[in-house]
Amino acid sequence: MLSPAELERYARHIVMQEIGGPGQQKLKKARVLVIGAGGLGAPVLQYLAAAGVGTLGIVDDDAVSLSNLQRQVIHDTDRLGEPKVASAAEAIARLNPNVSVEPHPTRLAGHNALALVSDYDFVVDGSDNFDTRYLVSDACFFAKKPLVTAAVGQFDGSITTLKPFEQNTSGEANPTYRCLFPRKPRDGLLPTCAEAGVLGALTGIIGTMQAMEVIKEITGTGEGLVGRMIMFDARSFRMETIRYKHSAKNPLNGSAPKSWATLLEET
Repeated sequence: MLSPAELERYARHIVMQEIGGPGQQKLKKARVLVIGAGGLGAPVLQYLAAAGVGTLGIVDDDAVSLSNLQRQVIHDTDRLGEPKVASAAEAIARLNPNVSVEPHPTRLAGHNALALVSDYDFVVDGSDNFDTRYLVSDACFFAKKPLVTAAVGQFDGSITTLKPFEQNTSGEANPTYRCLFPRKPRDGLLPTCAEAGVLGALTGIIGTMQAMEVIKEITGTGEGLVGRMIMFDARSFRMETIRYKHSAKNPLNGSAPKSWATLLEET
């Protein structure tokens, strides 16, 4: 049940026909795991906490540094040197004390990824490298957890939602991350944000879109980004949609799909 204070806090949600009291109750009961408390994770955590998501898990093994503060707005100057999971938890407690935070001050890896994502209802990937993106998406595939994944670089961002354990309205299997990106780029092929830079406000836009997707998924509102990737160009402020489908050629599909253990051995 929502307390009188929560009814007031979430009043602008509750008066919405698409969310209302039942939707707010779903948000309160939801458990969401956020991978990374950085540029994307910061707005994701802030808006999910403000929306009343009951439990937020945070996976990050890094500490707050001065160069983070240009975009990672959940942290501040007083938190320099503090673990990001602790800094984010403190900020969430100030924003909404009704939200429970489960910090995981560790790096997502093969030995813990499947267990971590299995303990939550929804997963948001705000990581900054392809190794983690493939690992998270594979773990969510095997754990059958919805995943909202995004990426940013300089002025460009992208976002999509993955639910490959379900079928679309035509009865076809939804695509996986490996349907969209069959091959992982080799190390060093694409510059990192530290090397090429990233517009701070861009991470706020894309991260907020991730939070929006999660709220829609939890409350069953609107149309999600399954099978669609939004590409955003901040220079022209233009958005384009790329549609993609299930592919039997990726290693998770086909007549002999690979197991979690096999994928880990290969990656």
